[in-house]
Amino acid sequence: MQTLPIKRLDRELIERIATQARQSPRLRQTYSFHDGLEKVQRFVNILQPGTYVRPHRHCRDGGINGFEFFLVCQGALGMLVMNDRGEIVTTELVSAGGAVWGLELPEATYHTAVALAPDTIILELKEGPYNSSTDKEFLEQFPAEGTDAAQQLVATWETYFQ
Repeated sequence: MQTLPIKRLDRELIERIATQARQSPRLRQTYSFHDGLEKVQRFVNILQPGTYVRPHRHCRDGGINGFEFFLVCQGALGMLVMNDRGEIVTTELVSAGGAVWGLELPEATYHTAVALAPDTIILELKEGPYNSSTDKEFLEQFPAEGTDAAQQLVATWETYFQ
């Protein structure tokens, strides 16, 4: 019987990922505990304030459920749930020290998120396997990453949680 290595989410790993997130133009960085073909995707996502997550949803084929589960381990996350016209349906404050620590979005739910504290650490769970070409369906009316319009949206969305 082959002994598989134990995978740890420890301070050293968090510091390394957080440093990468701070230095990234996207202001976020992930670390996967799974390989791309595994049935359960599990990863840490560290976000910095100012990161732009273009509104999107996950629709999966072949009996794969497109849900997403988020658990905030440190910091705070503002989650915005939208309809197919890009209108905000609800906002959720999810934080390690708050009333809501995590949430699960059902398949085909348009959403975005804003980091409300430095080094916001999220543990995410999704059903795999991961396919980068079909994982996300973006709302086309929202700007691409790296644009001034995207940064203006982030600034607006942050005010919803102040």
